[in-house]
Amino acid sequence: MALRLYNTLLHDFADFTPITAGPDAANPLAGATVKMYSCGPTVYDYAHIGNFRAFLFADVLRRYLEFRGAKVRHVMNMTDVGHMTDDAAADASGEDKMAIAQRRMKESKKSGRAAVENPDDPYQVADFFVDAFLADARLLRLGVVADYDAAPATDKNNIMPRPTHYIAPFITMIETLIQKNHAYVGTDGVVYYSIPSFPNYGKLSGNSVEQLAHGAGGRTAEGAAKKHPADFFLWKKDTSHLMRWPSPWGEGYPGWHIECSAMATGILGPSIDIHTGGEDNIFPHHECEIAQSEAATGKPFSQFWLHTRHLMVDGAKMSKSKGNFFTIRDLVAKGYDPIVIRYSLITTRYRESMNFTLTGLGEAAAAVTTLRDLAEKLESQKAEASSQKPEDPADQKMLEEFTRAFDDDLNSAGAIAAVFTWAAPLTKQKKIEPARAASALAALQMIDHVLQVIFTPTQPLAEDKRTQVEALMAERTQARANKDWPKSDELRKALLALGVEVKDGPTGSTWRPRLAPVG
Repeated sequence: MALRLYNTLLHDFADFTPITAGPDAANPLAGATVKMYSCGPTVYDYAHIGNFRAFLFADVLRRYLEFRGAKVRHVMNMTDVGHMTDDAAADASGEDKMAIAQRRMKESKKSGRAAVENPDDPYQVADFFVDAFLADARLLRLGVVADYDAAPATDKNNIMPRPTHYIAPFITMIETLIQKNHAYVGTDGVVYYSIPSFPNYGKLSGNSVEQLAHGAGGRTAEGAAKKHPADFFLWKKDTSHLMRWPSPWGEGYPGWHIECSAMATGILGPSIDIHTGGEDNIFPHHECEIAQSEAATGKPFSQFWLHTRHLMVDGAKMSKSKGNFFTIRDLVAKGYDPIVIRYSLITTRYRESMNFTLTGLGEAAAAVTTLRDLAEKLESQKAEASSQKPEDPADQKMLEEFTRAFDDDLNSAGAIAAVFTWAAPLTKQKKIEPARAASALAALQMIDHVLQVIFTPTQPLAEDKRTQVEALMAERTQARANKDWPKSDELRKALLALGVEVKDGPTGSTWRPRLAPVG
């Protein structure tokens, strides 16, 4: 079966065939090279779980393409300049989001909680939030961050580029657009993209140039600097902006949209296979990317556009005032292991709105524990010199159903349901024939390339907490030896409060960190 995806550009489903397909026409993903660009974070604050839902969708897509035999070149940007606060219109206004971060850092310093040495330096502020994002993304097993970490310093900017490191290519693309009459310098000295110069503007979002001219997307009074209400800025001359660079149009800074166009085409080439982002990126950001990129290169930009739906928390929009706003580190501090957070955020189909709850996170922990316990049992019962392939028909059937679900527009919920249907009888069996155990373990290892929750190490306990746990375990072992069952139970509860669970067996007692807090 072909991988069928909902392509926002077509407003319909389509079979995905990479530009550089594999040698077998019946299975074009095997041996293919896929070029994929994902809109990443704007590093002015800690990324929240809604942001990470979109990033994790891109990661699951990338890993599934690899599962199907493709080599994926994945690029994700980290925006550190030019993303304005009022970004719902193509010609975004307001202030740079990095200015908000800078102001917040200054307030922290006044209260004695400075995260950076000099909050007046926007580059220090950006570096702080870049590092915070990377740390959270590592916990959630984002493959693009693993690529970034493994790359030499000279290649990192070609995997997770930052606009402040990419100014010269922005200027070059803007110059090309001016030369091709797709851009102009307004009477205010700002360089604007000319929407009417690109007849296909609106093909992604469904907006028309006529609609935008009547105020649907642009705000320009008669006699203003722009030629069309929906024209958007590529370079803004501004000698007071917190980050600015020299250019042929004066000292200033680039627009948010030109950044992704220049970085994506500069790193991956003029035509790519897949571009991902949240549904809020469809207009204006991705619409503007298409216009800029195709006007500059004369070639189709991305053949597939995939967008993740919004995430709600407890049925409502996330809000700090409502107490339902969570970052990854917030949830880890509450006692949830990152693999549980990952599992929770990837199990709802990407084109369906997701309602995130702490109750659901607890259920995710139970599901992940079931799969990890099964893997542990299979490992202990497999044949020593066993095959590394899933040879049992039941295991092959599960893999077929897993693949069929993911081929259906990345139906992660259906794929995981197939895994649990297969796993149910195995979890109930006390003893599993060694060859079958080896086959089932190999099947789990294959699907975990996509899921990344079964064989991934859990978060280690802090050293001081580990020392406490070991002392309580020794005390409990002695209590059991003395048949002091009330004390043994009391110590089990104390260990549970430290975030570990205890398993008693014929050879003694063992402990492991819990994946979620009690209660």
